[in-house]
Amino acid sequence: MGQLYTKHGVLATPMLLPVVNPNIRTIEPREMWERYHVNGLITNSYVTWKHEKLRAPALKDGIHDLLDYPGVIVTDSGTFQSYVYGDVEVGVEEIVEFQRNIGVDIGTMLDVFGRPDMTREELENAVSETAERALPSLTVAGEELLLNGPIQGGLHEDLRAHAGDLMGSIQGEHRGFAVHPIGGIVPLMEKQRYRELFQILLAARATIPPNRPIHLFGCGHPLLFPLAIALGADLFDSAAYALFARDDRLLTPEGTVKLGGITEWPCHSSALLHHTPEEVRTMGKDERSVLLSHHNLEITQAELARCREAIRNGTIWRLAEQRSHASPQLREAFVWVLEQLEETDEGPIGESALRIISSTNPVRGTAEHFGDDIDSRPHLLHLNALLAMRWRRPGSWWDGSLSSPERVVILTGAAPPWRNSALGTAIEALHEEPRSVILISTPIGLIPFTLEDVSPWCHIDGSDELWRMIIPEDEIDAWLDDLDLSNLPLDIHECLPDPDEIAGGDKRQVIRDWIDRCTVVDKLSLFCGINTKSACELTSKMSARRSRTDRMVNVNIDGEHCFSPRLPDGALSLTLNGAKTLHELNPTPPEKFEVDKANSDEEHPGIPRVLLHDDAIPFVGQGRNVIHGFILGADSHLIVGQPCLVVDCGGNLVAHGIANATADDMAFFTKGIAVKVRDGAMKQ
Repeated sequence: MGQLYTKHGVLATPMLLPVVNPNIRTIEPREMWERYHVNGLITNSYVTWKHEKLRAPALKDGIHDLLDYPGVIVTDSGTFQSYVYGDVEVGVEEIVEFQRNIGVDIGTMLDVFGRPDMTREELENAVSETAERALPSLTVAGEELLLNGPIQGGLHEDLRAHAGDLMGSIQGEHRGFAVHPIGGIVPLMEKQRYRELFQILLAARATIPPNRPIHLFGCGHPLLFPLAIALGADLFDSAAYALFARDDRLLTPEGTVKLGGITEWPCHSSALLHHTPEEVRTMGKDERSVLLSHHNLEITQAELARCREAIRNGTIWRLAEQRSHASPQLREAFVWVLEQLEETDEGPIGESALRIISSTNPVRGTAEHFGDDIDSRPHLLHLNALLAMRWRRPGSWWDGSLSSPERVVILTGAAPPWRNSALGTAIEALHEEPRSVILISTPIGLIPFTLEDVSPWCHIDGSDELWRMIIPEDEIDAWLDDLDLSNLPLDIHECLPDPDEIAGGDKRQVIRDWIDRCTVVDKLSLFCGINTKSACELTSKMSARRSRTDRMVNVNIDGEHCFSPRLPDGALSLTLNGAKTLHELNPTPPEKFEVDKANSDEEHPGIPRVLLHDDAIPFVGQGRNVIHGFILGADSHLIVGQPCLVVDCGGNLVAHGIANATADDMAFFTKGIAVKVRDGAMKQ
């Protein structure tokens, strides 16, 4: 979710800008605003400039008065017209000046359209000539007109990335570009070449500054919204709502339906509520086009609302999965995207894929719906990467021994909560052989028993049969290899109903306390980046309080409450005492953003820190949230949704909280909450 600030209001992204032709208003802009809550639209400045009957009133009264629309107005420059009809007659600076003079909110420079069928040399020239036009266009735009900086480059991912870098780095006297449209993609969508469409989006995203919205020029079919949004698109525009209506076609979230072939409506809208398909077919052409346009716009808006809600509750990727099954071409594109996420390359697409994974909160407070593509969801890839990178097998055991493990025990056949269904079997296995590494078999892989309450591992939504699934031997070998356990003897124990009180005999409580300690060590390692040795030292004098449901709720160190497993997702919450304890492990401040940092491969870099501007210290120290624009630096291993510390330039603790953004985002954004502070360290 984002917010783009303009003279005529704030655009909440992702959103669609309906195309309005000043000469042909199928739906009046005022009605779009009042009936469908369309906060922004796009119209063509070249069409307005070319026709005197439009140009004169636009210059006299402004574009908002001409269209009778109070919201945000974006204009195209005529580049697309040059693709469709040939050369345009207006100059580069002239069209920007015209957009400024008619009061446009977000204008567009006149770029050079790059068709997919152009040669590489032609596309290189399109990229370089567009970049050469950028600075003069920004200069003419002045202080008030926000400007689109289109990204060209055809099907060449390196050219798209190069164009993103060029256009993203150009700065005018007042600002750089406000938005970066991805141009030259309409020919791909016309032929349903969706894999190449998303290849272009990922390549361009790699180099576009993260605080700049990405606009998919000409993309407006609801079918494409979920995946495009999941991959980083913010703005869409299209005249499809009207063009498809004139051709008697209805937009639906799953595709397009011809009016002539239906008896009942495939999806409902207020526009069609009191009509049957047969009644609409008997209407006059103009009346029918207007009615279907209303339906198409309403369905488009509804799908975007569904996407925004999916972003809020963390299910946008699942929605993209669902929509991918509606079209063979889209499914092919989706599967290709999954391949990029699973096996990232070193090019711009691989860089974007890694950013998508690392920008997710790896845990979830809601159920994870089981499906064929579950293993490739970005947040699960993130969580599994953290597990493989940061988890360590125990170095000491409940009986006081310090030797290496003797075996691996996999518990199967139990459904969560495993603290109830599998604890007895785990304790028995440890009582039998104290140097046992206990793992649980889940529908999405093997996990240490100490992470039994971490969601989504413990919140898979599916049939009861899921928990009785047998993981194939080759997959077990792969998981054990990821956890550095492949060289140990393996036992598989089925969890049988047995009285918990009997398991472990008189050693039961000792074993249970040891499991609790390992749980805190493992969660500090996974979610806070604390190395295992330091975590073991911290927890040497820990005690835990449990709830009536036998869940650990408070972790005390030397009698002070420091940590709590989070109820919704199983990750770890810090108290102020806990934050101070982790701060003592690394009291130095992080580097500032402008300092070149070598990429660190350290697996346990410590609790991530955010470096606060001096002006914000008095407020954040009292418990106020950290706002973008007041951050001087941040550790690159910051994880969205997980604990972090807020420090001053001397490394002193100011507050602790939950990261709302990645370090890359914090380096660029200037508005919004960056860290949701849980407690200030400077309260009296």
